[in-house]
Amino acid sequence: MISINKHAGIYTLKVEQKLPISLDEAWDFFSNPLNLERITPSNMQFKITSGKPKPMHPGQIITYRVAPFKGFSTNWVTEITHVADKQFFVDEQRFGPYSMWHHEHHFEAKEYGILMTDKVSYKLPLGWLGNLAQQLFVYKQLQSIFNYRYTWLSKQFKN
Repeated sequence: MISINKHAGIYTLKVEQKLPISLDEAWDFFSNPLNLERITPSNMQFKITSGKPKPMHPGQIITYRVAPFKGFSTNWVTEITHVADKQFFVDEQRFGPYSMWHHEHHFEAKEYGILMTDKVSYKLPLGWLGNLAQQLFVYKQLQSIFNYRYTWLSKQFKN
């Protein structure tokens, strides 16, 4: 379900999920930034702060407030850099907790519905301290977030 690999100081997380929905339904749901709050664990206190997002488009800036762990919250700014209607979109961090964050969302029509693939390439700040943080809690937290999404989506879009 979830895999993370490291290459040249960059971690790449990949998650695949099969959903029994149409490509149109998947695109309508996932291309709406407001649904991020629904698929993010409540303990992260995820909140869009840039107002109601307009339809997704390249160059769109979306700001959030998020608590990556208890007692610490931060602002996060992402830009939608690429959009191919009903195929994929990419968001990249412009300001936030990572040195780099590049998140690809891919959608592929299949006989059972869709195959959705998330691919996140990220780099942590602070050199060896960031690598230690990856081992101690970042990996576990990302795994928890994507496990939550997987479970939520499976329940929401069940047959």
